Amino acid sequence: KKSQTFSTADDNQSAVTIRVSQGEREMAADNKLLGQFDLVGLPPAPRGVPQIEVTFDIDANGIVQVSAKDKGTGKEQQIRIQASGGLSDTDIEKMVKDAEAHAAEDKKRREGVEAKNQAESLIHSSEKSLKDYGDKVTEADRTAISDAIAALKTATEASEPNADDIKAKTQTLMEVSMKLGQAIYESQQAEAASGDHSAAGKDD
Repeated sequence: KKSQTFSTADDNQSAVTIRVSQGEREMAADNKLLGQFDLVGLPPAPRGVPQIEVTFDIDANGIVQVSAKDKGTGKEQQIRIQASGGLSDTDIEKMVKDAEAHAAEDKKRREGVEAKNQAESLIHSSEKSLKDYGDKVTEADRTAISDAIAALKTATEASEPNADDIKAKTQTLMEVSMKLGQAIYESQQAEAASGDHSAAGKDD
């Protein structure tokens, strides 16, 4: 039995699709799809907040049981995949050789996808911070952040995401956003201090 926790890619996402694949390749699309199911009814929440625990279990007869559970609500959905006679030794050998032949290419693609996912999270949080706290920094800083967001978006929208290009532009966005981060921190400190003063005033 093996469990892994996933989350959502969009704000207020109400459902996730779980795809079960078999194979040796790094990217799911290059493997054999055995089945899929949806976990629906997720409550509205910002992207990345819901915790979806996916558990894979395979018994001695080769029957695969896959379940997905939203840790927040306890909602659960599962699929049972019957063994289809299993793969022949020839099929398995072909899968392994196929994976070995594409190892470098698959690794590059996986790194590109991982860099893209991290970049999209940073774009999302940077846009929100700029909207909520943009007035705390200069117009030049706002422009630099907007330009860095646009450049990173362009890099992530490439048909074959380039990990090195995305990482470089992610680093640039993080660097130009430092002043905004400092402004947010100072603003929150000031709010906390203001709250302490008002609480102290009520005690008098």
